[in-house]
Amino acid sequence: MRVRGFSFSTVEAAIKKPGRPDLAMIFSEVPADVAAVFTTNRVKAAPVLLSMERAAQGKARAVVVNSGNANACTGSQGMMDAKETARLVASAAGIPEESVLIASTGVIGRPLPMERIRAAIPGLVAGLPDGTLQDTARAIMTTDTFPKIETAQGEAGGAAYTIAGIAKGAGMIMPNMATMLSFILTDACVEPVFLRQVFRKGTDSSFNIISIDGDTSTNDTAILMANGAAGNPAIQAGTPEAERFEHLLRHVLLSLARQIVRDGEGATKFVEIRVVGARTDGDARSAAMSIANSLLVKTAFFGQDANWGRILAAVGYSGAEIDQDRVALSFDNVLMVRDGIFVGGDAEELGTEVLRKKEFSVTVDLHLGAGAATVYTSDISHDYVSINADYRT
Repeated sequence: MRVRGFSFSTVEAAIKKPGRPDLAMIFSEVPADVAAVFTTNRVKAAPVLLSMERAAQGKARAVVVNSGNANACTGSQGMMDAKETARLVASAAGIPEESVLIASTGVIGRPLPMERIRAAIPGLVAGLPDGTLQDTARAIMTTDTFPKIETAQGEAGGAAYTIAGIAKGAGMIMPNMATMLSFILTDACVEPVFLRQVFRKGTDSSFNIISIDGDTSTNDTAILMANGAAGNPAIQAGTPEAERFEHLLRHVLLSLARQIVRDGEGATKFVEIRVVGARTDGDARSAAMSIANSLLVKTAFFGQDANWGRILAAVGYSGAEIDQDRVALSFDNVLMVRDGIFVGGDAEELGTEVLRKKEFSVTVDLHLGAGAATVYTSDISHDYVSINADYRT
């Protein structure tokens, strides 16, 4: 997929182990307007702190990403290494150092192998004309089993534009205002304030409604770059073009978020959790996320056990307002609970059949109001434990 004015490159720096590209670069031919959101974890990796500062300036030319090493909890040396990486890339590419954003993912607590990164950077910059977005999506993977890519096409002022996004993430998934690593590119010209507003809104209704294991990473980063190469008049808030751009951007973000859940570490199920009839949307979201994060619920999904009691318990401790005598619960279209009580009959058998599918939905109706929310989650399997027990080896 080509996004005008952007080029890509990947190289192997053997950051964690040899055998695959693990250093990537996204480059804009002109200064691009930037919107970004980052982890709310109070333990933040050096690249997050550096990119937060630089993204606040509103412009960037490049993003450099490494996999295999998070450069988190590495002290002052970690920040020096992040800055040196940006400085070397900027020098080789002939752009200002402050216009280079940095992102990292991988093992926490280990210094970057800077001697290998230094040696790889000249080839990284030289390879810009030949790389692809697909190459970049593969290079940023860690425990992911497939690259995550989505694109959309739009038009503004008679000019066609593209929105393309990539993401990595399969574990430590329950972000707040960001997710693992995600990079969204568009050649549309978009008014900067609107760009930032729509991106924050979009991440909140996509990356922030997923959970695999309830953990928020030290490195979560999502960056949107808009370079205006499509040549359209700037998309302004409150216009039909703005509404269309927001719709397309949300489509890309939500698709990436759903792909992350489908690729959850060791996951065998993709589950849509809907809470309706809540007093407020906030209550609905709290209840849905409580279900999505419950280890007892997630292990029941893996075991194909229609244990609706675990779900009601999770709603009950979520903080949402609830009258247990009004609650209804369904697996897909199979009603399991009415007025807070098991419906009986063949519901257990039918509910178990639903849970045997790879994808299904859970709907909880609180019958208290018009509040509603949807989140996406996966099960927790034996493989999740094995993957994370062996992650550093």
